[in-house]
Amino acid sequence: MTDELQNPNPIIFKSKGLNEELIYERKQKELDENIDDEVDNYEIFDIIKTINDPEHPLTLEQLNIVSPKNIIVNSERNHIKIYFTPTIPNCSMSTLIGLMIKVKLLNTVSSKFKVDVLIEPGKHYTEDAINKQLNDKERVYAALESDHLKKLVNKGIKNEDEILELFSDTN
Repeated sequence: MTDELQNPNPIIFKSKGLNEELIYERKQKELDENIDDEVDNYEIFDIIKTINDPEHPLTLEQLNIVSPKNIIVNSERNHIKIYFTPTIPNCSMSTLIGLMIKVKLLNTVSSKFKVDVLIEPGKHYTEDAINKQLNDKERVYAALESDHLKKLVNKGIKNEDEILELFSDTN
């Protein structure tokens, strides 16, 4: 990895947050034991929006790399699909960003969910190859066998003291 930034002046977006009515509605559902509180795209967004970009001291939300509109949750099929948008079409950090998103979700959501992390169509020159790598379990396991890569992932997901158990015993 080079010390030179690929995107030295990224556009920084203001956090959109949720409107007060939606926040109130979500809290009521969480508190009511009679309502089945299904995982939704906003809940997934809350989990991944604070991941740090590997190149800048900014979050994926601040760089508009992830947003609720690009997250699809199908509770009936136990499937979560996230599309993320690199800041530039030749971003060499895209695989690492996708890996951080994947690890954060696999470490946070129920194991019953299948998690697919994809680059938004048309937003990266090598999106097909990166998508294939991010959604191949063996490739993800192999990538996380590297101590250097584990440190980068953990730094990004703010989990420096603990590596994901899912990937610690892959021999």
